[in-house]
Amino acid sequence: MTTPESGSNPEQEPGLDPGTAEELEQERARELGEPPADAVDTESRLAKALQQTMSSSWTVSVGAALLAVLAGSILIAFTDEEVKAASVYFFARPADTLVAIGQAVGGAYAALFRGSVVNVQAPDFVTAIRPLTETLSYATPLIAAGLGVALAFRAGLFNIGGQGQMLVAAAAAGWVGFGVSGVPFPLHLLMSLVAGVAAGAVWAGIAGVLKARTGAHEVIVTIMLNYVAFYLISYFLATPGLLQAPGSSNPKTPPTPESAQLPALLGDRFNVTWGFVLAVLAVVGVWWLLNRSSTGFAFRAVGENPRAARVAGIDTGRATINVMLVAGGLVGLAGASQVLGGVTTGFSSDIDAGIGFDAITVALLGGSNPWGVLAAGILFGAFKAGGTTMQAAEGVPSDIVLVVQSLIVLFIAAPPLVRAIFRLPDPNRRRAPKKAKAARNRKEAAA
Repeated sequence: MTTPESGSNPEQEPGLDPGTAEELEQERARELGEPPADAVDTESRLAKALQQTMSSSWTVSVGAALLAVLAGSILIAFTDEEVKAASVYFFARPADTLVAIGQAVGGAYAALFRGSVVNVQAPDFVTAIRPLTETLSYATPLIAAGLGVALAFRAGLFNIGGQGQMLVAAAAAGWVGFGVSGVPFPLHLLMSLVAGVAAGAVWAGIAGVLKARTGAHEVIVTIMLNYVAFYLISYFLATPGLLQAPGSSNPKTPPTPESAQLPALLGDRFNVTWGFVLAVLAVVGVWWLLNRSSTGFAFRAVGENPRAARVAGIDTGRATINVMLVAGGLVGLAGASQVLGGVTTGFSSDIDAGIGFDAITVALLGGSNPWGVLAAGILFGAFKAGGTTMQAAEGVPSDIVLVVQSLIVLFIAAPPLVRAIFRLPDPNRRRAPKKAKAARNRKEAAA
């Protein structure tokens, strides 16, 4: 009969209870210098979690943002006059140049922080937190429009028509706002919001119908619809009786009445409105749609593999139309929030303020994930709010912020470059099978 010392399995020996067998197994592991089985399992789980974290798209997005900020720092240093003056005698006193670079970069980003998060130099609390409210105000349309672009991305579509969808949504919401009178506050606001969301959905739905019925590429169609919307709204703004303010020759609408305005979220002293709350609710709604509904499953299936989705019985044409309708409605919410909360004194053809294209960057940085879009929208809102403070306080051109945003897109579009710089693992690369268990079995067999 084989003894335990000869390498037999204690659990297979007669007369041994499970507790004694486990103790003998742990004793053998200590004699062989091997860690306990539970420790090995814990280490493997931690290693797997770390591997998944380092290879996720979120890590790549954070790395892209860090690289863009680093590149912006280099640009700030090269454009600073004190750095230029100190660099003339760099080899004589290099410390002066390094100090000037630190002051230029540190001062610029400190000003960006004061203008977007908290002004630590403010005399009172209200003034101190006003930058944060400005960030949330700028982030409101970016979050809503970014959700519209991200939702289309998840369905394998490229919604590049954010500008046009925002313009028609702003026109519809504004027309209902100042064109309809005698309606009380909550109802008037609701009517304007619904009109804006519906207009954005219809405008994006045109591209969805053409894509589903004729196979027209949605990128070309949405870009062309941007031009159609821009010149159409410009015509409306320049025509009396349509969108132009009565008695004015300027291409601008009348002010939005108070009954159709989004109320202030934190009081009249801050610019942030309840539109931010609507944007956060839209984030929750899109998350539920994508992860908890059959419609969202159809969207994701079509985005992953349209042919397989069609074989599975999903109507890809209907899914394409539906996703463009929902995406356009979300971008329409951004346009309506601009008119009903952001610019209530009347708007012109530049009401979109580039948000339709910035939403593409927000969706990319957020990894087409609703919560990622929320974080990316707040980040870009901070860039917009703090850019003016950075320029006024430190003399840094606000275009540096645009460069940082552009570089974020550049690095996100090249994940292998970001992974190579930070030495992040590639999730698509096959890993060699683990041989620890096989080696352990060989040791026990040899014993």
